[in-house]
Amino acid sequence: MDNYLEMKDINKTFSGNKVLHHIDFGLKLGEIRALMGENGAGKSTLMKILGGIYPKDKNTGQIFIDGKAVEINSVEDAKKYGIAIVHQEISLVNEMTVYDNLFMGDELSTGSGLFLDDREMIRRAQEIIDELKVNIHVQRKVKSLSIAQQQMVEICRALLFNAKIIVMDEPTSSLTGREIDELFSQLQRLKSAGLGIIYISHRMEEIFRISDSITILRDGRLIGTKPMSGLDHDSVIQMMVGRDLDKYIRHSESLCPGNVCLTVKHLSNQKIHDISFDLRAGEVLGFAGLVGAGRSETARAIFGIDPVQEGEIFIDQKRVSIKNAADAIRSGIGYVPENRKEEGLILDNTVAFNLTISILEQFIHWIHVDKAREHKTIGEYSNKLSIKMSSPDQRIKYLSGGNQQKVVVSKWLATHPRILILDEPTRGIDIGAKTEIYHLIVEMARSGVAVILISSEMEEILSLCSRVVVMYEGKVTAVLDEEETENVTQEEIMWYASGRVKNEAE
Repeated sequence: MDNYLEMKDINKTFSGNKVLHHIDFGLKLGEIRALMGENGAGKSTLMKILGGIYPKDKNTGQIFIDGKAVEINSVEDAKKYGIAIVHQEISLVNEMTVYDNLFMGDELSTGSGLFLDDREMIRRAQEIIDELKVNIHVQRKVKSLSIAQQQMVEICRALLFNAKIIVMDEPTSSLTGREIDELFSQLQRLKSAGLGIIYISHRMEEIFRISDSITILRDGRLIGTKPMSGLDHDSVIQMMVGRDLDKYIRHSESLCPGNVCLTVKHLSNQKIHDISFDLRAGEVLGFAGLVGAGRSETARAIFGIDPVQEGEIFIDQKRVSIKNAADAIRSGIGYVPENRKEEGLILDNTVAFNLTISILEQFIHWIHVDKAREHKTIGEYSNKLSIKMSSPDQRIKYLSGGNQQKVVVSKWLATHPRILILDEPTRGIDIGAKTEIYHLIVEMARSGVAVILISSEMEEILSLCSRVVVMYEGKVTAVLDEEETENVTQEEIMWYASGRVKNEAE
């Protein structure tokens, strides 16, 4: 069977910097193709060209749909040729109904176009929702839906307008295990119905579970396209990064935690209940649990973002009052949030601005800014974390996700924190950048920094953490010490994360 989609000799240049080099990409209907590569490899750029968001370089390359050459210069062009992209960031309007979102920009009208035909839009919307066996009423407001349900609305919007190719960009980054299972069932239904699916993810286990074939990019170049049969994790990693990686070695064995530097006692607010634990200098303390367990809420309470109703926080055995982020920073705490784009970065500003915003006072003397010292700091951390950028003056929104994350981490490292909270620091970034961040976490701990690591990837928790705090519905269900963590399995942690309390297990 011939490819329904063919992208041939695709090139893309931004401000004189070539980011795609002669890429060929094809897809059959009824095929799920994984698209992988490190952040900055060119995956998103290639898909944005397919989706009409970016133009390809002039006078180079061609796109064919069903054997015919086409020009895709806008999102409307892409829609016309049956191409839809379900982005990682949901693009629905929360205050509107499901059916309003489905028809947004393509509303049906009646009465010679004077009135919206709500009845027909509701009927057609519910029909497509029911066809996918999704339990959603189309007159509900989007804000009442879970992330997984919102994602299905995005897919339904594509099907409503006869999409033949659907691009899924990191679709599981905010889903629970059960929701991932349901999504994969839906993707299999779409595949069986004859749609072509391009699946972008950094989660290796998902790629092997859902994909028929894989295309790998590296540094804007095509490395290869292969069937998934015959490939294993190591061979995919080697193709992606050009080298073998020690991704899941037991990093925590090299750490020697010191004295307790942070103590949390009976911390409570509307979302967390009676949270108690301690943290030692030079330790990586893991926080595990399912989505909604209260891990991020605990971090936000400690850092002063969310108010605390009860409980106490001690640093070096001295009680501290943390009412806001400024109090936390003065107490030597740094915080890398889960949502880097909304809470960690100012996307329209430069790399230099974002990296130094937490330490600006160090460079200002009266009305004079010590540019030399500022540039030295930027150079130090961009080199230390291997941040790929055209210059420190590049707007950070144009960096890849992995490099954006490195800037967020650098921003807090520059404050020289004694305690650093990392909330899902490797979510949505490639395996190479992950490995760099793993080594950085260990390096920080070895230097005496106390690290709290919140992660949904069990391999990270087991590899990096000396001890593990497990949470469920805003409460701590288990604190696993060094000996327990050394021998614990993912299944045991998930047992506690599902609500079983450690004392009950014993």
